[in-house]
Amino acid sequence: MAPRETISAWRPSVPGVSEVFHAHFTEHAYPMHVHDAWTLLIVDDGAVRYDLDRHERGTPNDTVSLLPPQVPHNGSPATSHGFRKRVIYLDMTQLDASLIGPAVDGPDLTDPLLRTRIGQLHAALATPGDELEAESRLALISQRLREHLRPRSAVAAGAVPDRSIAHSLRDLLDERYVEAPTLEEAARLLHAHPAHLVRAFSTAYGIAPHQYVTSRRIDLARRLLLDGRPPSEVATAVGLYDQSHLTRHFKRVVGVAPGQYARTTRESRR
Repeated sequence: MAPRETISAWRPSVPGVSEVFHAHFTEHAYPMHVHDAWTLLIVDDGAVRYDLDRHERGTPNDTVSLLPPQVPHNGSPATSHGFRKRVIYLDMTQLDASLIGPAVDGPDLTDPLLRTRIGQLHAALATPGDELEAESRLALISQRLREHLRPRSAVAAGAVPDRSIAHSLRDLLDERYVEAPTLEEAARLLHAHPAHLVRAFSTAYGIAPHQYVTSRRIDLARRLLLDGRPPSEVATAVGLYDQSHLTRHFKRVVGVAPGQYARTTRESRR
């Protein structure tokens, strides 16, 4: 029989994320407690009821819940079969203390795009080697959360895409796509906010920065495979985590696995 309570937890090497926590609880009820980080919560099955600042809240209909740091809350299953949840704990670099009050007033957000992006972020955080993708997705999520919590007039400032910063980021990625800079490092070098970098680049080129880096790496991998180098060696040479990481991205871009690609090219020479 499968365990009634299951969890997994880890700390990814992505700035701004202090912990990722996945859980399936059928009976566990959290007592009143606090965190020193923002709790970004989605529920995949069932529902959770909780109290935040003496108000009863819940997670119905595919909402996104954002529980602020330093504010007591509890949590318990709202259905007989419990709930499955995925949580990302965000540190104060992503959302500052000025947003705690608005989050207390409205912690449950109905935003299908935000929920989709959070699911994509969870997938990236679970895959070693996809840290740049995770950083890019996190930057857009944090910006969208700020848009929910701040007046629209404050969000509108600085929202115009900047092609010059997009060009500068492309130059940086072209120079360093094997050992790509983190989004945080790129933002520091180019004196821009990470979310602004992602939006400007995506608007200018129709592709996200992490997708651009991956495509450059796969192009290099193709050349190295044609030179006769084995896939395991190619993966490291192009900056990917391991051979399975190379295979996943290579198949998505090229349509076949690296080994099959290399064999096909060898056979065509006979």
